[in-house]
Amino acid sequence: MLQQNPYGNNAHQPPYRRTIPRYQHKRSNGAKRCCRCICYCFCCILMLLVILSFLSFYFYIIYGPKIPSYKIENFEVKAFDVQLDFSLNAEFQVTVKAENPNSNIGFIYGKSSYVIVTYTDTNLCSGKLPNFHQGPLNTTLMKVDLKGKSEFGSGLQQAFTENRNSHRIPLLVRIKVPVRVVVGEIPLRQFDVFVNCSMLVDNLAPNKKIGIISSNTTFDYDLWG
Repeated sequence: MLQQNPYGNNAHQPPYRRTIPRYQHKRSNGAKRCCRCICYCFCCILMLLVILSFLSFYFYIIYGPKIPSYKIENFEVKAFDVQLDFSLNAEFQVTVKAENPNSNIGFIYGKSSYVIVTYTDTNLCSGKLPNFHQGPLNTTLMKVDLKGKSEFGSGLQQAFTENRNSHRIPLLVRIKVPVRVVVGEIPLRQFDVFVNCSMLVDNLAPNKKIGIISSNTTFDYDLWG
């Protein structure tokens, strides 16, 4: 027997519905791969930090690094002449004592250094430190010749006269030197060392002994130097 159309002769059949494919399974696999990648990166970073911490601890225990010390050991005046045009010609010689207390660490002092002597924010003269390699447990005296010409007006002359009469002349010695640390025979990264030494001297007379009444030295460094 022929089956009758349940929708009747004039009834339309329901439209054909296309099944839309689903990709939930693929998305799940991609998310899993992403999580694995993140976990792997995190584990690598954690392992790197552990290794660096261990190496730093090992370096500190084995080598026991100590900061070198710097001190103004001597101060000589070669010339200090005020000209008629209120300019000052100054020539100093500063002896800097650098002491390395480390038994396994050395230092290489680079060429791009400077030493500046100032009086009440006025640069009197300047020079450079010698470049050299300082070995472990070494103390080096560096004699630095400084020369300069600066404006020395009436106001500055009056202040200097008062300081000279009281035998208390304030000076500031500023030093900047690039330093490279040497561990054993291996040179490490270079950085800049800054030394500021505030001093009180009793006079600035040429070719006479200069007495250092007091001094205060501070240090700073720049790892990006």
